[in-house]
Amino acid sequence: MSISSRFAVGVHILSLIEMNKDGVSSSEFLAGSVNTNPALIRKIIGMLKKAGLVEVHPGIAGTKLARELSDITLLDVYKAVDVVQDNELFSVHENPNPQCPVGRNIQETIIPILSTAQIALEKVLGNVTIEDIVKGIQEKEKCKGPV
Repeated sequence: MSISSRFAVGVHILSLIEMNKDGVSSSEFLAGSVNTNPALIRKIIGMLKKAGLVEVHPGIAGTKLARELSDITLLDVYKAVDVVQDNELFSVHENPNPQCPVGRNIQETIIPILSTAQIALEKVLGNVTIEDIVKGIQEKEKCKGPV
């Protein structure tokens, strides 16, 4: 299992909106870059809008960032697109066998470790901004030269 791809798609959308800020970032345009259908893009844009990360105006094509790039962290995106519920990044199987020493102790043993891992992940995501991602993309493009 992996974290929902909505997270990566949300980061992709926000990065592309910034890099296309002089153009129109319609759901069709964004879907072309993500290589998916516009309906999925509209769903994720709706989540990003609800979180206050983008602006969408009825009747006007395109999406704009609602905050400065440096003010949008990957944690903001992670939370906006409902990757996981609070403290539920890792699932622990229910109803292990209480007659087994592993079964009766596994949850109490592993849950604190998994909680610590989730906190660490969220701390890292909170320290990286969409501005960092856009700069990384731009640097990689410079290295590739003209196409």
